[in-house]
Amino acid sequence: MTDGNSPFRATVLTLYPEMFPGHLGYSLSGKAMERGSWSLDAVQIRDYATDRHRTVDDTPAGGGAGMVLKPDVLARAIDDVGEGRPRLLMSPRGKPLTQARVRELAAGDGVVIVCGRFEGIDQRVIEARNLEEVSIGDYILSGGEPAALIVLDAIIRILPGVMGNDLSGLHESFEDGLLEHPHYTRPQVFEGLEIPAVLTSGNHGAIDKWRKAEALKLTAERRPDLLAKPATKSTSQG
Repeated sequence: MTDGNSPFRATVLTLYPEMFPGHLGYSLSGKAMERGSWSLDAVQIRDYATDRHRTVDDTPAGGGAGMVLKPDVLARAIDDVGEGRPRLLMSPRGKPLTQARVRELAAGDGVVIVCGRFEGIDQRVIEARNLEEVSIGDYILSGGEPAALIVLDAIIRILPGVMGNDLSGLHESFEDGLLEHPHYTRPQVFEGLEIPAVLTSGNHGAIDKWRKAEALKLTAERRPDLLAKPATKSTSQG
């Protein structure tokens, strides 16, 4: 598990290491990286090709369009980064990423993320290297790199000490199985619209009740599927 002295280690296997750390080098995550709270190593998969052309892909068995990432090249890259951390493969056919899974990953020592390209990667390396296929949504990207950045963003922001107030991460959408309630701040009146009176009443019991009711209302309107699932409140183990 991560603690105050053991930084979270992220290793990304990619054909475009220059895409990292991307936005993670800024704001809270960037400051946390500078402090040594977490580290990122972007590994060039092509470095593990053995032919003089550094070939990483080949035509799909059985025919079809596109190319497939070669299993031998990718396996060498995975093996070189070592074992002991979860190995994720960004894939539209993977299990949808959840906040509960994010918290599980954040509680560990780090993660290895494989970024696919082309038509995908050889199924044999997925099975032989025990890659956990993860999806960030029902749509297709040009490669796994943007998805990997999203996964890391979700993890890093809840590492101990990254956010100014660690409690901030416990009162957000999906943390209790609901979407988050609306937020307001000064000025009291904006373009004729006032902050709901309950929020300035000083009655914390009434405020909590209002927030829960609004969260339920929003979830029922926008994500009724969440209400059909049992709530699984997860707590940080970092």
